[in-house]
Amino acid sequence: MNYSEAGVNINEGYRAVEKYRDLAAGTLSVSLGKSVLNGIGSFAGIFSLKDTAGGMEEPVLVSGTDGVGTKLDIARVMKKYDTVGIDCVAMCVNDVLCHGARPLFFLDYLACGKLDAGIAAELVQGVAAGCREADCVLLGGETAEMPGFYDEGKYDIAGFAVGIVDRKNIIDGSAVREGDALIGIASSGPHSNGFSLIRRALPGMTEDFGGMPLGRALLEPTRIYVKPILGLLSEIPVHGMAHITGGGFYENIPRMLLSFENHGFNALISISWIIPAIFHRIAAGIAELGKTGAAAEKAGAELLQTDHALRKTMFNTFNMGIGFVIALNKKDAPRAKEYLDERGFPAWEIGKVITGRSEVLFE
Repeated sequence: MNYSEAGVNINEGYRAVEKYRDLAAGTLSVSLGKSVLNGIGSFAGIFSLKDTAGGMEEPVLVSGTDGVGTKLDIARVMKKYDTVGIDCVAMCVNDVLCHGARPLFFLDYLACGKLDAGIAAELVQGVAAGCREADCVLLGGETAEMPGFYDEGKYDIAGFAVGIVDRKNIIDGSAVREGDALIGIASSGPHSNGFSLIRRALPGMTEDFGGMPLGRALLEPTRIYVKPILGLLSEIPVHGMAHITGGGFYENIPRMLLSFENHGFNALISISWIIPAIFHRIAAGIAELGKTGAAAEKAGAELLQTDHALRKTMFNTFNMGIGFVIALNKKDAPRAKEYLDERGFPAWEIGKVITGRSEVLFE
């Protein structure tokens, strides 16, 4: 018996790596390309900090890791794999960004039961696109073919990002004060959280949703906030930031309100934005109304107004249209909103910081 007979196709792996090389090369930006000291295929990625840390008094590395979760199953059902790699990058770089760090590089881990170099390349194509959007380098990764462990046709992808920030500029919540305004920035949909519930609530991926299959709408990739937020940080003092991921508002906003230097505050939220229709459809599915299409969207919107238990479940699971939240001085809120709006990232003043014990309250 040989490795091929055990279910591992080494040649398919070689084909996949060759496809990855060009994709990774496409992420070498003018500013970071010269910091990469080797290429795809080495035992490890090598990245110089000489230029990226220039001018910093005390450069600090910030790292984050995450995956795409069961959203990958919708990609499999829809046979569309070129966006979930963006999700993988976004979930990591947006977390690193919360501490004021600029992402430098990203590495991915791709696992499957039987490797198809074409599908693997589509997944990494998304990773490369996400890296370009975040202005970071795809430095390397790993592709693991594990027959008998993963079902054939199933893929998993995860990764991690490393960023850099001057220690004096780290954002850790210690600057948050009572009366700070909370600015919410639009998401592009559910992003990459809550899909185990979504897949139970919405079993029909071919249902029409705004002129496209529902599955395609759900595959809209996670929005990457790196460029507008880093630009904003150079213009306006920001006291705290939260990436709204698993746990929704209730779990993520308190993470930016509590630090080693204060005992936490509450966030008082006012729903001042229009909740996207995809969340109305999900709410109707969770309530098991048996409706589809526009009728389901309408019923879901009504339920979110009247069913407080369902609304809490939704805000404790999904981003509900707000993918990133920043806390800053109330006087700076209009300028911050204008800055983000002008760059194609719609923003709203969604609440304020009040005294409390790191809880989220709704008006």
